[in-house]
Amino acid sequence: MPGPAKPPTILVFDSGLGGLSVFREIARARPDASFVYAADDAGFPYGDLSEHALVARVGEVMDLLIDAVRPDLVVIACNTASTAALPSLRARHAMPFVGTVPAVKPACAASRSRRVSILATPGTVRRDYTSELVRAFADGCTVDLVPSPRLAALAEAVLSGQSVDDGEIAAEIAPCFVSQGGRATDTVVLACTHYPLIADRLARLALWPVAWIDPAPAIARRVVSLIGPAPQDLAEPEPVRLVSTGRPLEPGRIGAIIARPVAAPDLLATPPVLVS
Repeated sequence: MPGPAKPPTILVFDSGLGGLSVFREIARARPDASFVYAADDAGFPYGDLSEHALVARVGEVMDLLIDAVRPDLVVIACNTASTAALPSLRARHAMPFVGTVPAVKPACAASRSRRVSILATPGTVRRDYTSELVRAFADGCTVDLVPSPRLAALAEAVLSGQSVDDGEIAAEIAPCFVSQGGRATDTVVLACTHYPLIADRLARLALWPVAWIDPAPAIARRVVSLIGPAPQDLAEPEPVRLVSTGRPLEPGRIGAIIARPVAAPDLLATPPVLVS
């Protein structure tokens, strides 16, 4: 009689720590999985790269990670990378990839005022993919695209334990709040995985109360749809393997964010980052 199926290995990838917001939801859905969290911090922030450079960079790093990790499924926990690089990744590798894209459809479906803002990196805002999502799913809503040049880096600093002034964060989110023609923004899409990790500060600094839409739960549901639900009999979770490309990730800080045991971090040698 065959023994229990081997738990899947899931690789969660981002340019920094933002993908931990997605990781947390996936780990709740498949706590039995063997997880690798990889941060291409040598290439951070991805929003500063041209599309050509971004696709090349993500492809190079992913080739190395897949060779080292042999995952059963890869989650690209980064809107900027997903909107640019997913087609080429799926063409190069046979395993399933789950991307992260702006949650336009659920945000517009939930909005009562019919005015929605998409808060994202400049790279995500300028992608044709994002504009196509708005055209397909706005459903009569006015959708304001808000490129934030600094919020991902500010969130990364907060997550790294640095002090960040409220005023710096407030300035990045203020353009999300629009009131025109008797309609005010009531829903904001968090279209960068860094943003949900500072959601408490975003809510506190908002010009007025809004619904903040985090794509992580939908991503976790997609992962489960591809690899199935967790078994009923769960063993103690394995420590999460940490991989980065610039400097070692801090196990204590990451373990506190994801509430799971974390292994000693590894460094992955990668080619230099090209910017054009």
